[in-house]
Amino acid sequence: MSEILGIGTRVKHPAHGEGAIIKVDVAAYKVCFMRDGIKHVGRNYSEWEIIEHIEASAEETLNGAEEALAKIMKLWMGSTETVELGDKWDDGLLILKPGDDNLKSKEMSIDSFFHKIVMVRDRLRVMEQRINSSSMSDEEKVNLQQYITRIYGSLTSFNVLFKYKDNHFKGSKG
Repeated sequence: MSEILGIGTRVKHPAHGEGAIIKVDVAAYKVCFMRDGIKHVGRNYSEWEIIEHIEASAEETLNGAEEALAKIMKLWMGSTETVELGDKWDDGLLILKPGDDNLKSKEMSIDSFFHKIVMVRDRLRVMEQRINSSSMSDEEKVNLQQYITRIYGSLTSFNVLFKYKDNHFKGSKG
């Protein structure tokens, strides 16, 4: 038997797009999809991609569902999740020094720079969600999604700053 996914697990369904599990029943998951709303998906369904796995607790409560829904709404509204800077960068300093010695260097904490990078990533995610839920044609959506994927790929250089690989930028593979 496959592992049970817990409330809050984020998934990507081939037909319904991205969503999160808000309830676990005996035979199905109740999933809130950003594009298509709430749908039931069988617990044995294997065609979706698990974006973020949350382990199922012994008792998935209504309170857990409310928390998961609140997390989804924060994501839709553009609120950021807590993303940690790698330990080696704590109290670090970013120095941008121009080639011309007559010009002043720019310094900022690596933590401030990292926060700005995470904000860019979060805003790209919100843009993706808005594209997916828009009324534009599928072809236009695919073109914009490919463009956003290339943007993510350009930002992979900053992955060295993240504490956990799960938070890394991911561009197109291959």
